[in-house]
Amino acid sequence: MRPRHLSRRAVLAGGAAALTACSASGPAGPATPAPDSPETVLLRQVVADKERTVALYSALIAGGADSLEPFRARHQAHLAELRKYLPAGPPPVSSPASSPAVSAPASPGASPSATPSKSPKPTLSRLRDVERRAAAQRPRQLAGLSPGVAQLLASIGACEAVHAVSLPKSS
Repeated sequence: MRPRHLSRRAVLAGGAAALTACSASGPAGPATPAPDSPETVLLRQVVADKERTVALYSALIAGGADSLEPFRARHQAHLAELRKYLPAGPPPVSSPASSPAVSAPASPGASPSATPSKSPKPTLSRLRDVERRAAAQRPRQLAGLSPGVAQLLASIGACEAVHAVSLPKSS
């Protein structure tokens, strides 16, 4: 049997179709990461706030307030759970988590990460205030979150409220 030859028209039409398909996808440009979802942005803020709260507890514990260990352990457990909902990979370069300052929010809607630290000395009063403000902020953060994250944040807020009233009067 004789092999079948393709006509010149068939080869040109196939080549044109292949070129069109290749050029339709366009040149590969630099890959820009997709912006974080509002839920991820909020989770990163909450994680940064929790890290500052843990640092405040650690400073008080280092100063001899050993009775605060269980409170700090609960915040560390919160951090572990919150991190499970964050996407893998490094946080954005401008992440507030890199700020070492421990601060409380200036207003109920403000993020603690945007407020500079006014009082560098850790005190139980300051810790109580941080817990109170964080607990008050949680219900306003729940709108638009996935059910699992909303439930987690609500539970964390309840724990923070209990901490605010349960912290010892003196260390």
